[in-house]
Amino acid sequence: MSIGECRRACFRLRQLQLRPTLGGLPLVKRSTREQLPPTRTTTTMTTNPQHHPSSPPPKYAHTRRESFHPVHELLYWPDFPGRGEFIRLAFEAKGIPYTDVTNTEVGGYDKLLAHIDPKATHAPVPSGPSDPIAFAPPIVRVPTENLTISQTPAILAYLGAHHHFAGDGSEAQKYHVHSLALTALDLNDEAHDSHHPISVNFYYEEQKQEALRRSKDFREKRIPKFFSFFDRVLQGNFDKGKGKYLVGNKLSYADTTLWQVLDGLKYAFPKEMAAREKEFELLFGTFYNSVKEEKGVKLYLESERRLPYGNGVYRHYPELDRQE
Repeated sequence: MSIGECRRACFRLRQLQLRPTLGGLPLVKRSTREQLPPTRTTTTMTTNPQHHPSSPPPKYAHTRRESFHPVHELLYWPDFPGRGEFIRLAFEAKGIPYTDVTNTEVGGYDKLLAHIDPKATHAPVPSGPSDPIAFAPPIVRVPTENLTISQTPAILAYLGAHHHFAGDGSEAQKYHVHSLALTALDLNDEAHDSHHPISVNFYYEEQKQEALRRSKDFREKRIPKFFSFFDRVLQGNFDKGKGKYLVGNKLSYADTTLWQVLDGLKYAFPKEMAAREKEFELLFGTFYNSVKEEKGVKLYLESERRLPYGNGVYRHYPELDRQE
């Protein structure tokens, strides 16, 4: 059975596990599993009864300024953060109304699969013209504008431009924000490859020896190189950002993207990160702590919409962490 078929079968099994909640509305019982390759173990959790499929987005997400924006649909693998988390953080930080389709809607997983069907040329939708297909999620749809965007950087660039989340709006800051977000996403990719250096189609155990070598180089050479760069960016912007922002004097999607990578690394490599935090005090003591206290981010992190690590990009294997 292919990975896609496995995911479809698991999701349909979950649909059979519906149970009533307050108001008689369905609540999907979810099981956590890896993105690629399929996992041998699963854990279970349930959606927040206060955020069932027919509920509007959280009250705090509807600010007076954002209330006129169309609702966005996020299509991503269910049950774990992955690359979808970069998009969720942008939505939540700016109070942009959105629906996390596969985690809140019955049939949401099939909707995602329709957009990445390897045999399709268009993705059918219930009403209106069909969507273009995507290579892989995340995908963001804005149905009222007949707009579908895939690829994390493209989605972030769109949100930055349309929701004032890319600096002061100047061309210089817009492209600076984007370049920093891309650099953070490069680090994200290298973090994933530290535990799956050969292929995403093999289990970790099948490439463990290679992962041990790759993670050692990642921890000792690549992490400090990236951290040094971002620490120097914060220093260069200190007059405006005070160590809290990478660009200018307000939060941008470069900040939330880098924050998510740092947070994921703290989960995956707790010993390594504990040591690096002392080395890069501005990056962690000021920047990391400041971003998670931003109103929208803070409320999101305290909610049950924030999905747990353990699968996808950030996984904790003790043998890959610092051993001293």
